[in-house]
Amino acid sequence: MSQQEFMDAESCMSRSAGHCMTMGTASTMACMVESLGLSLPGNAAIPAVDSRRKVLAQETGRRIVAMVHEDLRISKILTREAFQNAIRACAAIGGSTNAVIHLIAFAGRVGVPLTLDDWDKYGRDVHTILDIQPAGRFLMEEFYYAGGLPAVLWKLAQVGQLDEGALTANGKTIGENVKDAPNWDSNVIREYENPLVESGGIAVLRGNLCPDGAVLKPSAASPRLMRHRGRAVVFESIEEYKARIDDPISRSMRRACWC
Repeated sequence: MSQQEFMDAESCMSRSAGHCMTMGTASTMACMVESLGLSLPGNAAIPAVDSRRKVLAQETGRRIVAMVHEDLRISKILTREAFQNAIRACAAIGGSTNAVIHLIAFAGRVGVPLTLDDWDKYGRDVHTILDIQPAGRFLMEEFYYAGGLPAVLWKLAQVGQLDEGALTANGKTIGENVKDAPNWDSNVIREYENPLVESGGIAVLRGNLCPDGAVLKPSAASPRLMRHRGRAVVFESIEEYKARIDDPISRSMRRACWC
């Protein structure tokens, strides 16, 4: 690849303003906010330059004023059932492992008990049905035009993997919001019986190297990562980690090992 070809490819990687076009942390958290009921339906995946983004922003402004009059507070929306829905949604979309940190922090702020064990219990065996990079083939824009998160949540509801009674920001339940949500492209949003990954939820790992737990995203992991025997590199502190990672000799040794 020439320098010019590289620059041409790089200029096409980000299609517009907005967050990453794959299911990274930003895309995942947008989906988590919607599945928790904290945004209006359909908010998570609208492209930044789509005119419907501005329409929804205006509707959101109107809705927040109404919520004040209704005394509909975040504490009434962020229930344990809402967090369970978000955990299952994260599995269904092949969401980022960073969602674990953020949702546990959300729960702590509102006094809802949520632990790593809950991620394992409620999400581990949920099918990943969204065929989106890095786990699959498509991008966020295609996810939105296929039906967005409501289509995914409706499929979860149909197999009993969604608590439909959870309250959301528009004053309706999440079940009411997603009922009969259309799926315009079954290549992007797959049928639950034809998943991208059978057990795509965040896997919680424990052992002598991680007694407090570690997490893995099975939907984006190659089969060879599911069972491995090898040397472990352990760091005594964050300072040692940074020093060894930045050391050019250590980097060359890692490349040799990976090859």
